[in-house]
Amino acid sequence: MIVIPAIDLRRGRCVRLYQGDPDQETVYGDNPVEIARQWEQLGAKMLHLVDLDGAFTGFSQNARVIGSIGEQVRIPLQLGGGIRSREAVEKAISTGISRIILGTVVVEQPELARSLVGEYGASIIVGIDARDGMVAVKGWTESSAIKATELAARVEAWGVSEIIYTDIQRDGTMQGPSLAGLEDILSQTSLSVIMSGGISSKEDLLSLKPYNNRVKGVIVGKALYGNQLTLPEAIAALQ
Repeated sequence: MIVIPAIDLRRGRCVRLYQGDPDQETVYGDNPVEIARQWEQLGAKMLHLVDLDGAFTGFSQNARVIGSIGEQVRIPLQLGGGIRSREAVEKAISTGISRIILGTVVVEQPELARSLVGEYGASIIVGIDARDGMVAVKGWTESSAIKATELAARVEAWGVSEIIYTDIQRDGTMQGPSLAGLEDILSQTSLSVIMSGGISSKEDLLSLKPYNNRVKGVIVGKALYGNQLTLPEAIAALQ
């Protein structure tokens, strides 16, 4: 299980939102490229990039910054937020992104999403963002009628092997990961999972260790930026 620092991009800056609310934003830096390089230097094996402007509008607003990060760090990058077309996938890969996260398109254009999974294989992972067990889309601004577990089983049938699972109500709250939501996914699929949302301490990370055979990574954001946890401490906790 690896620790994956999050870099959430909005208007070219590195920010964090509380439960995905664009009106509850904290800015952590005006130079996301330098932040990415710092995480790499501190031992990160992968970075999690989110284009929040793209998530809200469906169109990338941070392509230049994302391209610069791709040029200046050597570790793998995974990117989500507003990737809802084949062209968007191709553009992201051309800028050095290793793994593309599909979210809204999986719900709203399932045939396209399934085709992209078949075409790009392991380069595609699915982000399942849930509120009260139901999938949310479009930057978490809209709820769907699909259960998170139902969507997980569906994409597994397409050939997806790994998902990112986020409990929206935990994101940015520092209340710990949603183990109940994780267990639901694990019990109903054979998918590998990257956990996201709520991590605040080494104890939170250690709570995921019993699931180490299926949980391949954990995304950490606010705890790192707020200095509740250093990246070396987080990495050491999971070794």
